Amino acid sequence: MIEWLTSAAFTVAGTPTSWGEVLGFVTGVVNVWLVARQQVWNWPTGIANVLLLMLLFWTAGLYADAGLQLVYVALGLYGWWHWLFGGAERSRLTVSRTSRGEWVGLTVAGMLLTAALWVLLTRVTDSTVPLADTLTTALSLLATYGQTRKRVESWWIWITADLIYIPLYAYKGLYLTAGLYVVFLALCVLGLRAWRADLGRVADARPAAAGPAPVNA
Repeated sequence: MIEWLTSAAFTVAGTPTSWGEVLGFVTGVVNVWLVARQQVWNWPTGIANVLLLMLLFWTAGLYADAGLQLVYVALGLYGWWHWLFGGAERSRLTVSRTSRGEWVGLTVAGMLLTAALWVLLTRVTDSTVPLADTLTTALSLLATYGQTRKRVESWWIWITADLIYIPLYAYKGLYLTAGLYVVFLALCVLGLRAWRADLGRVADARPAAAGPAPVNA
């Protein structure tokens, strides 16, 4: 199976494109589309996608991105559960904003993770793009955390990561994957708009759910 996934499906600009990359493209597009529509089936689809990408990135020498996919599997299982039961009284989760405290924690975690992975890649691996690899890894983890909790700002983090991923994958000869991230970028913009609209509907529904204000005697 691994031999077939790593074999060439077709060639782009003289560079072979593997079947794993093709399947990663398809499952990736479906996954982000499902996330934008807040469909819980995005999680099992995403888990299949990251397993394919793990194989692809390892063979391309993107070791941080390859290792990141294992973390994504764990986050995918957590996100699947949290979307179903993470709301009030174990209900489905609704879209919300990232708190100031969360932003502080995410910023510190992102800086520490980027620094640690950069040191690891420069000292232990033969990576030719250690900074870009580690930065996108950190951004992707932060974005996935926000996604598991339906934080609307997670889309902005994904957009930032995609803007780095696109030239990175093109540089590594992963042209189909670079094209995939162009599609991801467009879907992220649509997802951001959809989640912001849903956030507005939730905010509008809260006063109505609370009922009329009491009248002072």
